[in-house]
Amino acid sequence: MTTAETAPAGGFTDDERAAIKTRAAELRAEGKKGAKKADDLQAVIDAVAKMPPADRELAERVHSTITATAPELAPKTWYGMPAYANAEGKIVVTFKHSGKFKTRYSTIEFQDAAILDEGDIWPVSWAIPAWTPTVEATIVKAVAAAIRSS
Repeated sequence: MTTAETAPAGGFTDDERAAIKTRAAELRAEGKKGAKKADDLQAVIDAVAKMPPADRELAERVHSTITATAPELAPKTWYGMPAYANAEGKIVVTFKHSGKFKTRYSTIEFQDAAILDEGDIWPVSWAIPAWTPTVEATIVKAVAAAIRSS
């Protein structure tokens, strides 16, 4: 693998960063609505870049996983955190990094627009102390369920 293919400390690779910038430019070229989407995407990338390294690594993996699983969700910031909204502009899922509120772990949290209702009780928030294949699979499954219902 070349350096561009290998992510430093598990974060975005140089190729992934270039693809994000290219997508933002494509959105801006679409006109006013596209420019808003590009600005929202850039705000997410900027928010992630400001995070402490461990949180940033998790946020980058969460972003990649959510956008690959549900490209119809629009990245934007919500209270300064990365968030992903449905076509109606309602937030479906957010990433809250541990540095934001000085907590022990980062979380991925689903909002009301993600109707994950199952039985009498269901999870809407997961702690993510580290990125693993199990974490990724859980996020993929939850996001897929959330977009089927939103």
